Amino acid sequence: MSKRKMNTSNTNWRLLIVISAAALLMIMFLIPTIVVIPFQGSETTASSVETVTNQQAPAEAATKTLESPFHVNVLRTESNEVEEVPLEDYVVHVVASEMPADFELEALKAQALAARTYIVRYLMQANMEQLPGEADVTDTVQHQVFKNNDELRQIWGSDYHWKMDKITEAVVETQGEIITYNKEPITPAFFSTSNGYTENAEDYWQNELPYLKIVESPWDEELSPKFLDQIILTTSEVEQKLGVNLSANVQDFQITRTDSNRVDTATIAGETFTGREVREKLNLPSNDFTITRKNDHFVFTTKGYGHGVGMSQYGANGMALEGKTYQDIITYYYKGTAIETLEQAASKLLVQSNS
Repeated sequence: MSKRKMNTSNTNWRLLIVISAAALLMIMFLIPTIVVIPFQGSETTASSVETVTNQQAPAEAATKTLESPFHVNVLRTESNEVEEVPLEDYVVHVVASEMPADFELEALKAQALAARTYIVRYLMQANMEQLPGEADVTDTVQHQVFKNNDELRQIWGSDYHWKMDKITEAVVETQGEIITYNKEPITPAFFSTSNGYTENAEDYWQNELPYLKIVESPWDEELSPKFLDQIILTTSEVEQKLGVNLSANVQDFQITRTDSNRVDTATIAGETFTGREVREKLNLPSNDFTITRKNDHFVFTTKGYGHGVGMSQYGANGMALEGKTYQDIITYYYKGTAIETLEQAASKLLVQSNS
């Protein structure tokens, strides 16, 4: 082979090597770019969708909770002003004020039905008490505790959003439902913690209601921090609050009990009181109490928290933890009741509100 041909061949090989190297470098730079671009687009799209969803979700929830057939006029006791609140928003804020938000969703739903039923029944009564202005109810335990958004933000702080979202979900999913007995809204009594049983209505309020009867509530003892308590009072405090004169003998107290083991009557220094009267006069957590005397002090050991009639809130949460639904909870604590819609059980109230 001639020297000239050899040089030409070497030049061609060098050119081929340069071209191949350049092509390889282009491939090395282009492939990552091609791979990354689609994923960057997906992340952007997903982020945009998530942002839109997060922006829309509160609006959708608000729309649902605002589907109220009438408003409730709430007297704010501190300001003495009347706040007009759509029914379902009223229920949200009552549940938020009356039951811990970390309770199970089904328990919160049961509380929502109780709150809605209470206000519907109350507004249907012809003998409503006269309140200032156009108020229907107060924001206290006289009716149902009601706190607005600003007040709940102060109480809950950084937990406000998730708690309100959860409670709103419970109200949305039960919207328009109330508890009835013989097609009429019931008196949906509820309280915090039982002593292991609920109480007959007639044993606390004297008036019998067929759906407010003793049922076992075994969940409270384990779940409620309020199940046991002790209140210590001096002899002079007991005498002053009950209006009696006590001797040094603990037998000054003679007690009878109801079927639920709460105090029915207490004869104290010759004066007879109902268990409810003793509880209220001495500000005891419950009317299931025992009494021991230590020198110049009386120790009242109580079981449960509240009047004991109707639905136990901690019991409801215990049922929910076991997988029971809000319908199960309602029909367990309110015997012989049904769950109906406002249209079915409160049509007259709806007509009056829309007229």
